[in-house]
Amino acid sequence: MLQTAWVSSPGSWALREPDCHHDGKKTSWTCGFVRTMIQHPCLRHGPKGPGKARMLKKIQICLCFFFVLGILYEISLLSGCCFSYMPVSKHFLTPEQVLNLGKSIIFLETTERLEPPPLVSCSVESAARIYQDRPIILFMKGLTNDMVLGLNSSYAAFSLLSSMKNVFIFPLQMETVFQETPLLQWYNEVVPEQEKNWVHVSSDASRLALIWKYGGIYMDTDVISIRPIPEESFLAAQKSQFSSNGIFGFPAHHKFIWDCMENFVLKYNGNIWGNQGPFLITRMLKAICNLTDFKGTEDHSCQNISFLNPQRFYPIPYPAWGQYYEVWDKSPSFNHSYALHLWNFMNHNRKAVVAGSNTLAEKLYKAYCPTTYKDLIQNVEQRDFTRSGDVA
Repeated sequence: MLQTAWVSSPGSWALREPDCHHDGKKTSWTCGFVRTMIQHPCLRHGPKGPGKARMLKKIQICLCFFFVLGILYEISLLSGCCFSYMPVSKHFLTPEQVLNLGKSIIFLETTERLEPPPLVSCSVESAARIYQDRPIILFMKGLTNDMVLGLNSSYAAFSLLSSMKNVFIFPLQMETVFQETPLLQWYNEVVPEQEKNWVHVSSDASRLALIWKYGGIYMDTDVISIRPIPEESFLAAQKSQFSSNGIFGFPAHHKFIWDCMENFVLKYNGNIWGNQGPFLITRMLKAICNLTDFKGTEDHSCQNISFLNPQRFYPIPYPAWGQYYEVWDKSPSFNHSYALHLWNFMNHNRKAVVAGSNTLAEKLYKAYCPTTYKDLIQNVEQRDFTRSGDVA
């Protein structure tokens, strides 16, 4: 929750505590802010003539009305009460304040790098465009609270993403994330330097804790959103009877996620890649559901959890991941997909999107993350070409 709010009358400013409250799982502070604004007195004078008094009163009412309307337009957007999600003072909000708005789309960067590569930028931008009424949050382990990175950052992707009004970039503080979850004791006892899969294991743990505490959708940073996901509680089938953990969504405090965190600790083995990730989700789903093979494009449902068809996110399976970087005679329509997982973990040769290559990935960038394509692919290559020409 916000701790303070700036409110004013014509000619003066005052710092006042907002009239905010929690209502169950929903956080409502917009209407409290409305009441604070309305109750704050407008400047009153005592003019001598009744005609002047009425005229001044009308002017004051108009000024107050437009002032309140302008403030409400900016501030109330945070909760989406009146308008679409478009935070105006997002740089002063904490992760918890944004997460408490509900239905966040969460991305994680558990390496120390500070410059999001184009695919990460594309994933975040595409989500911001598809889910314009929801906060999009990128947590980065390499960030610290005293770092000032934003619109004027030397990191191009930071400037690009910071300019998007529903995108937030926060430090990933795991000890805080794991508070009040079964993962805290594990985190306090594990030695990251001795874990060969720590980047992946810590990401597996963090996504579970964040979704359990706040709800929303988790996405890997190589997932390109192409249309909204209509489900609230869902897992993504990578293939029949096998779930991924690269994208999933649940409301806060869902029992399935809590059970997954307990099993994460109970069956922990950081030496086996995926044991705390897709294998964990799959074994927990099999424990409560009788999984069967998919037929056509149907989805499955069990225990009020939707188990979504592989076509929803994995129409190109991981053995064929290279097809994203190939030229197609006719590009697939992906009519049955909500998002596309580009399998960056498989991309050992670091294939990249190249401007003018006409690959499937380039077409996806142009369609779903055009700003990333323009600023981080097209313009960068043009600048490099110009520089090489100058040297020659």
